[in-house]
Amino acid sequence: MKHPRFDCPEQEVYLNLWRTYDRLRFLEDQLFQSHGITAQQYNAMRLLRAAHPKRMQTLSVAARLISRAPDITRLLDRLVERGLVDRERPADNRRVVLVGITPAGLDLLDELASQVIDCNRQQLSHLKPDEMRELTKLLKRAREPHEPEGGDWA
Repeated sequence: MKHPRFDCPEQEVYLNLWRTYDRLRFLEDQLFQSHGITAQQYNAMRLLRAAHPKRMQTLSVAARLISRAPDITRLLDRLVERGLVDRERPADNRRVVLVGITPAGLDLLDELASQVIDCNRQQLSHLKPDEMRELTKLLKRAREPHEPEGGDWA
């Protein structure tokens, strides 16, 4: 008796998504590793740049990341060590930690801007514009029942 490759259609779709993510992420990882950061750290710095010159609470950064970061403190610690972000505790509430991007962090994002666009094009420019729109629509649709409130960032 021949066994099907997948137990159900949903499994086939999921495994194809996972494989695609792995292949596309490889190119992104190479880029960010060459600058000594991770994709999540890059994402956090972009969020902080969007808030700049204001600061964000640590948990607010964690909630807005594209992928969940179970240890946001350690992620930010590494950026603080490199001087790319800084932290402060307001005198009126020492339990709150506010994070902001530094001039060095802004410079790194500026340096990475065209390289990230080149990476994205390397990842997906073989798709036609209408195919990219359809893929985006389908991916959003697949996330709908699992997306947290206000989580539609793209």
